[in-house]
Order: sequence, then C-alpha cells, then structure tokens
Amino acid sequence: MRFELLNPNSAYPRATLVDPPPNGYLHLAGAVAPPSGPPLVRTVPARSALLDRLKPLATALQGHPAVRRVTVYRALVVPPAGGYARQPQFHQARFDVAVLVETDTPEDLGPVTGGEAYGELRATLTAAASDTHELRARCTRSLGAVDHSRAGLFLFNHFVAEDRAVALELWDHLAGWYVRKTGLDNSTLLEPLDGTDSDYVFVNHARWDTSALGLLLRQVSRPSFRGYVQQNLLVNRVGTMPVLYRMT
Repeated sequence: MRFELLNPNSAYPRATLVDPPPNGYLHLAGAVAPPSGPPLVRTVPARSALLDRLKPLATALQGHPAVRRVTVYRALVVPPAGGYARQPQFHQARFDVAVLVETDTPEDLGPVTGGEAYGELRATLTAAASDTHELRARCTRSLGAVDHSRAGLFLFNHFVAEDRAVALELWDHLAGWYVRKTGLDNSTLLEPLDGTDSDYVFVNHARWDTSALGLLLRQVSRPSFRGYVQQNLLVNRVGTMPVLYRMT
C-alpha cells in the first residue's frame, strides 16, 4: 500500500534522525497481572516477587562480556489497544514486566541468549507470566540515545501494520509530532533481526523526564493528537500498543 499523510503541518516536520547505535537488543516482556479495567498498573505480590527474582538474574547476565546493559522494568500504565491495533489477529501488548538486554552487536545476541544466565532469566519470567514476547532486534532509526543512567518515564510502543515500509515512513512523521508536542529528544526504533519471528513490525523505546499522567495529558489535550497522530495511524493501517514503565 502507499503511504498517505493527512493534515500535514509545518509546525511538526519529519523528525531529525541520528545514526542508530550498532548494538543488538533483546526485548523480553511478560504479562503477570496487567490491568483489566482502568490502565493504571497496581502493585501485586506476584509481580513484586518476580521483579525481586529478576534483578539479581539481570545483574548476573550483565557480567557476560558481550552485554552492555540489562534493564528491568515495571509497567505503570497499560492502555487498551485502540484503532487499527484492536483487531483480534494482533498479539495484544499487555506486558507489565519487561527486560531489555543490550549487546555490543546484533551478532552477539545468539551467544548471549544461548547462555545459562539468559536461560535462567527467561525461564523465571516465563514461569510467572501468562503471556510473553521475545524480540531480537537492531536499532534502525534513532532520535538519540535512551538514557538508562537515571530514573524517568520509559516507553515500549509495539507497532503492528499492514505494510512495514509504510509504518516506518509514518513513524518518521509521528516522531516529529512527539518532538514538538511532548519534548521527546531520544528514541530507538527496534526492528526484528532478519529471519526472526515477531508479532510486531517494530518496538519503539523512548524516555521522558515527566510523569505518566503528565505525558498522557500532553497528548490527549492537543487536538492534533486526534487529527494528526490517530488519523494518520488509521489511514495507513498502522496500530500502536504503548506501555509506560519505570526502571526497577
């Protein structure tokens, strides 16, 4: 299908990209006790116990010579899917726990995931979750590095689409809107490695220095969020399933 941009506006042009980092990325996520009503994630013993088990396993995995960083996340807000993403054939991203493993290169992902440390971490999360997703990826678009050295509000946004190339073109434009309207200055777009299976065409990872409520209000209070962001997602048959997290 052809890309179509509705309601273009010079106030939010295409995002200015930087060279993507050369790292490999492994995104492992699980649904332990996601919200069934309002999207706010409440503390439950099962998730807290899992996070307590994952943190030392992440530290052990970070000892692998090819691993740069392992970050464990607890979800704050899991909104229901909307628009194109609501269709039943899509894997709904209801993941209230996530782990991001960053390696020196994408080629390092095989040896890392085949090791005992990652196997134990993955088995621990899988045993506690009713649903999981694992993505081996490289970064193909970036607005700037995501800072994991300090606390913040972190996003993993799971994209589904009829046409991957159209979704990528649209991301460039929507990222420009987020830069202008929410102050976004970083983002890594994680695309599945060639030959690997994924339920999502890509997963966008980003960070803000704000609260979850603050970010949501910056979006929904602006008419252009509906008239530009949501309408262009619909017309291009692209769906998003964002989850907001904090690091643990």
